[in-house]
Amino acid sequence: MVEEDVYTKDGTVDINKNPANKKKTGNWKACRFILGNECCERLAYYGMSTNLVNYLQKQLSQGNVTASNNVTNWSGTCYITPLIGAFLADSYLGRYWTIASFSILYVFGMTLLTLTSSVTGLKPRCDKHACHATMTQTAVTFTALYLIALGTGGIKPCVSSFGADQFDETDDVERKKKSSFFNWFYLSINIGALIASSVLVWIQMNVGWGWGFGIPAAAMAIAVVFFFTGSRLYRIQKPGGSPITRMFQVIVASFRKANVKVPADKSLLYETTDEECSIQGSRKLEPTDKFK
Repeated sequence: MVEEDVYTKDGTVDINKNPANKKKTGNWKACRFILGNECCERLAYYGMSTNLVNYLQKQLSQGNVTASNNVTNWSGTCYITPLIGAFLADSYLGRYWTIASFSILYVFGMTLLTLTSSVTGLKPRCDKHACHATMTQTAVTFTALYLIALGTGGIKPCVSSFGADQFDETDDVERKKKSSFFNWFYLSINIGALIASSVLVWIQMNVGWGWGFGIPAAAMAIAVVFFFTGSRLYRIQKPGGSPITRMFQVIVASFRKANVKVPADKSLLYETTDEECSIQGSRKLEPTDKFK
């Protein structure tokens, strides 16, 4: 392999911020850790969320309407927080550090939820007729749930694209492998969800909530271990700064240059003569006249 083909051409670096070596990083040797992380994380998420209405009804003595409304609000938060995670990943932290930091929050939330269902004092007192949760116990439970919602917000938008980063888009062979990765990625999601929606729900209803939440918490801890184990193999895209700033730059430039004549030489359209884009973490795009 010639020298220029040793390293990726899409701007990725390794964990030490050196140019990513094609032979030592990325591809399936890195993706197996990402797939393992995703399978365990989805098992943890669906394992604690699928039966959550029943938990709020039985353990916190909430009515069906109240419990359903609380779960809907929590679920909605889980789908809003990815906006935060995606912005931080693309602008400042990068996908690797966003996943890593939010995963730790996720584990804290899962652990706290497990404690609220198994440890005396945090666990509601129950008799033959109902459970009697105090305000403090309810508050701790919801603190755990919203820590989980924040944690999933840093993982949900980043993991699939982080897997795609392991394949060099400029390499024809690796570009073909990328589509195969997404097939395996969604398979890992469904495996985790299947186990959670069947086995874990049965454990929660027949064995106990401590085990029912403890197993998902352990699965999330395993997901974090999977992720960090593959660190030296990952290809990492550098964050490119706030996209909002660049959007306004484009709008301003489009008005200022509305009457500029397009040069015949397309290479003159680039903002820099260097091989790399001047925006860190971004690549040059081929000019096109299809939208004029």
